[in-house]
Amino acid sequence: MRLVTVAGPPTCGKTSVLRNVACHLQTDGHEVGVIKLDCLTTNDAERYRQAGLVHVAQGLSGSLCPDHFFAGNVPRLLAWGKQRQLDFLFLESAGLCNRCSPHVKGALAICVLDHLGGVQLPAKVGPMLRSADLVVATRGDLVSQAEREVFALEANHHAPKARVLSVQGRTGQGTLELARKIERMASPLPPEEPRLRFSMPSAVCSYCLGETRLGDERQIGNLKLLELPA
Repeated sequence: MRLVTVAGPPTCGKTSVLRNVACHLQTDGHEVGVIKLDCLTTNDAERYRQAGLVHVAQGLSGSLCPDHFFAGNVPRLLAWGKQRQLDFLFLESAGLCNRCSPHVKGALAICVLDHLGGVQLPAKVGPMLRSADLVVATRGDLVSQAEREVFALEANHHAPKARVLSVQGRTGQGTLELARKIERMASPLPPEEPRLRFSMPSAVCSYCLGETRLGDERQIGNLKLLELPA
């Protein structure tokens, strides 16, 4: 089974792109599974089923950090895919935190970015872009050619090992080429214990544990204070 992680900021078009790619691979005769992990609500599993995909699941992190929820479930999700003898398993993350990255060693890592986020967006995204193998830039039809070129340069500056593709999730333009690249680039998972490519935050703070009161005296664990100008 080949694992592909798909991450990116909210509403950047991850689901639209992935739905087209998964359908292309399924049409080619592959057994394809898609699992969406989100935060508070999602109807993406139904969208995948309506597109004709069979192996679909979703989960909500609720009160937990969605990135920790993602990482904590990866072994179970891999077992789910192996039980169904999938050729490809796509894990789509909620993409809420630019500090974290859901990408797994040995799996193909895709970061989806929206051109409408502006050319400064790649600098703000962090590890889920820097550790990606493929960068998918969406909604390029809504910006100029010059803006697309600058955006690609910025993405490559922050992810120099990644290939950048312009894809339109709404129309499906470019998704067949993306599916072909995934077929070539994704490898079967190694037998070793799965590991993240990038570590989660180094510790927890009071607010991670449910504290709602504000003030230095309320904070325990990891604490970082902003340095303000005098």
